[in-house]
Amino acid sequence: IIYRMTTYDNKCLHMSGASGSSIVGGKVSKPHSRPYMASLQYQGKHSCGGILIQKDFVLTAAHCQASGVMTVVLGAHDLSKKEKSQQRIKVAKFCPHSRFTGNFDFDIMLLRVSKLLKIHFCTFIFHTPPHQIVISAKLSCLVAGWGKTGPSEPESNVLKEGKEKTLPITECKNTWGDHFISEQMICTIFNKKDGGICQGDSGGPLICKNKLQGITAFTADGQCDNSDYPHVFTNISYFLPWIKKMMQSKSLC
Repeated sequence: IIYRMTTYDNKCLHMSGASGSSIVGGKVSKPHSRPYMASLQYQGKHSCGGILIQKDFVLTAAHCQASGVMTVVLGAHDLSKKEKSQQRIKVAKFCPHSRFTGNFDFDIMLLRVSKLLKIHFCTFIFHTPPHQIVISAKLSCLVAGWGKTGPSEPESNVLKEGKEKTLPITECKNTWGDHFISEQMICTIFNKKDGGICQGDSGGPLICKNKLQGITAFTADGQCDNSDYPHVFTNISYFLPWIKKMMQSKSLC
């Protein structure tokens, strides 16, 4: 059974195709060291992660959309506190991929916020590669989020982070079969010491070599800490033309 990673019931991030949940294991992030991290909330409760890519756009997973008003919380470290650095802005428009049907493919979404977010730390740069990049295996990547610290554990109030390594496509296919679409997805291996994603981390980043490469998508039901089941991420490189097109056209998003 596949499990979606939602919980609803001073570094710059450069988006590039060249060669990134609370976290199980891992460590607590240095406060405010990941200024691109967003907590997506319904009724004041953390549901998913997101990644700030422009002052008015946050990137996340399409399955993070639910009924009700979503609020983007930026500049947070401890979600249980009202930190002066926090910005809370409502989502003005949900822009999931038009081919997302609730299955596991095309699981990507842009959020346009109701007013421009203030960026104090750095400028976010968006690069479109000339062609799709194949992510090599055994890359060490960062994951981060406020999700659960284990299948039966509570969510973390503070931002945590961990390290996962990319796997060859053949190993991903062996585990996930037809659910794994190699062009659209990346999968990773992890261990409890270095940390890994769990429920509540959907929409958060997979960052490899300081480049945003993936969006947290899914793992095995109730076994986010089981290394027999690779974690799966939406491949940013595949969707770069779509992202650029959506952000450039206000009529689309």
